[in-house]
Amino acid sequence: MDGFTPVSALAGGALIGTSAALFLLLNGRIAGISGILGGLLAPPSRDTGWRIAFLAGLVLAPLAYAGMGGGLPPVTVEASFPLLVVAGLLVGFGARLGAGCTSGHGVCGIGRGSPRSLVATGTFMTVAILTVLVVRHLVGA
Repeated sequence: MDGFTPVSALAGGALIGTSAALFLLLNGRIAGISGILGGLLAPPSRDTGWRIAFLAGLVLAPLAYAGMGGGLPPVTVEASFPLLVVAGLLVGFGARLGAGCTSGHGVCGIGRGSPRSLVATGTFMTVAILTVLVVRHLVGA
């Protein structure tokens, strides 16, 4: 929690919530990243364009911010490549098993008052807390 600033955190959360609400109101779609990406992996359909644009925006927005002089935080990954691959596959499996990811359930589902999303997000958070406890404090990694 080095450098935590409540104002920027609140502004970022407000922007995420507003964009998710606008996406739902204007497009009738949930802004869940795993569902958006999963829709691209399905047979081609007429909604491919917006999916590509949405995902491209996730990648290009920080690059545009950096291009305008904004400072991006340094990224340090201490895990090995095979561990990252296994972790990515587990996250993908979990998102598929849970019928969504943290963005779909945690941001959009809770905002809509979805009971399924409340349970899913509670499960995500509980497993995350237990994983950190085991890995950092019991295993010592």
